[in-house]
Amino acid sequence: MMKKFQAIISFEMDEEFMALVPPHRTYINFLLNKGVIDTYAVSMENQNSWITINANSKNEVKEILEKSPLAPYWTFEIVELFVYDSQSSRLPAVQLN
Repeated sequence: MMKKFQAIISFEMDEEFMALVPPHRTYINFLLNKGVIDTYAVSMENQNSWITINANSKNEVKEILEKSPLAPYWTFEIVELFVYDSQSSRLPAVQLN
């Protein structure tokens, strides 16, 4: 069974970084569509990103992250999640007519 990991990414932006954002977003969208990524969030305020990834190991997560065009700008930590719960992962509420 796949495990869930949280990648906590710090980055520094420059003009080259910004030029790589469109191909990076293409890669992220590909992973979201494949179900490899559950959530993706970025804060420009503190230049951090958080990605919830389904994988078999931390090493697999590292390999996935390193394929991003933005990887040279990143430092990251990968942690395995014990509990993962969100409103979007729950079944829709039953509504009686």
